[in-house]
Amino acid sequence: MDRETATPTVRSMPGERAEEWAARHREYAAPSTYVYDFVWDLAEEAAGPFVTDVDGNVLLDFTAHVGAAPLGYNNPKILDPLREFDLVDPLKIAGQDFYVSGQGVPTGTGEGLPGPAGLMERLTEITGHYDMDTVFLSNSGAEAVENAIKISYDHTGGRYAVTFEGAFHGRTLGALSLNRSKGRYRRTFPEIAGVQDVPFCRDRTCDPGTCECGFFAGDTSQLRRMLDPERGYVDADELAYLVLEPLQGEGGYHVPSDAFMAELAALVDEHDLTLVADEIQSGLGRTGEWWAADHYPIEPDVIASAKGLRVGATVSRSEVFPEERGRLSSTWGAGDVLASAQGALTVDAIEDYDLRANAVERGRQCRERLTDADPEGVVDVRGLGLMLGVEFETKALRDEVIEAALARGLLTLGCGHKTVRLLPPLDVREREIDLGVDLLLAAAGDARSA
Repeated sequence: MDRETATPTVRSMPGERAEEWAARHREYAAPSTYVYDFVWDLAEEAAGPFVTDVDGNVLLDFTAHVGAAPLGYNNPKILDPLREFDLVDPLKIAGQDFYVSGQGVPTGTGEGLPGPAGLMERLTEITGHYDMDTVFLSNSGAEAVENAIKISYDHTGGRYAVTFEGAFHGRTLGALSLNRSKGRYRRTFPEIAGVQDVPFCRDRTCDPGTCECGFFAGDTSQLRRMLDPERGYVDADELAYLVLEPLQGEGGYHVPSDAFMAELAALVDEHDLTLVADEIQSGLGRTGEWWAADHYPIEPDVIASAKGLRVGATVSRSEVFPEERGRLSSTWGAGDVLASAQGALTVDAIEDYDLRANAVERGRQCRERLTDADPEGVVDVRGLGLMLGVEFETKALRDEVIEAALARGLLTLGCGHKTVRLLPPLDVREREIDLGVDLLLAAAGDARSA
């Protein structure tokens, strides 16, 4: 497939073979998140955002597998370095303290396949501006969050936690306790005690006087009122951590205002609070910076990363992690040699090819084109870098647009109540953004005329 000339081509979506594959899958699989019957044909051509399904349809994928494939399909920036090595089996070893040499390069630097040590080294480099120097690797984003909250409880001895409305932090029981997006994620499951919530900013231009989300009220914020030493109802000394997505994902791709983040930073500083940044979807260059937190005056104490990293990672300062051996452990989680190498090579590619700058430029192009087109039914276009949300007037219209886009060969996903999320690969090109925008605009027209 020539990425320079590829275009989406759809005969029928889903096709007959895709329907057969999906039916077979559902015969054995427990019910889970369902979007549509797209079935990637691994034996057919795919490059960057272009992918072929089992019925021969060529699609433009602007989902990046919810950010888990940050460079799209078959990207030579990842595949070419991997081809230099004779891969071995097992490619997954026992965990954090079972070592693999990285083909004779124990630090993971220089030549050789970068394994877990190489990935952890790179993570401390790109979190060094927060003085982070220690990493715990795991399997997934939910595990990264679980370990973030565990070390925060251990570090502070606190019994309360603060999360934000619209939050999504994973599906393990601890992470579920922090979720405030869709009710079905938490309903009837047991939860961690002491979790408080406050509104998350939904207007990126607001200030205390114009705030409509409820975070600011009167002459103060809800969080400041909650922690007030005289009038508050949570003792700041007993607060184990605050956890937030610097740019909300599942909750609707909401970009917070500078005023919201400044107030949060001030309160963290005033009360010496432990701040956990969930960067599982927003991290690794997706917003144009290594971490979405980098856009704001906040300074996280812990970062949870996964998805594009290919493994889960909890990153912090050494003094935040427990000293006692066995307090944290993961038999399989840290030992995926191939995934660690992919994660390390992804970090390298983002740096070597200046993909953070590309995310800024291509994200601006996408937002400007959509804003200038001012399509009927769209109420907001927002985002940072290549983490973009297009909000529609109603959920029904949003869902119709996703289906119409699929029929035209554009893969998208929903988030929040009525928003389409766009996650092109970080090395997306100008032509590909134009193709995607044209398809989305045409889909919006199809949905309105249906």
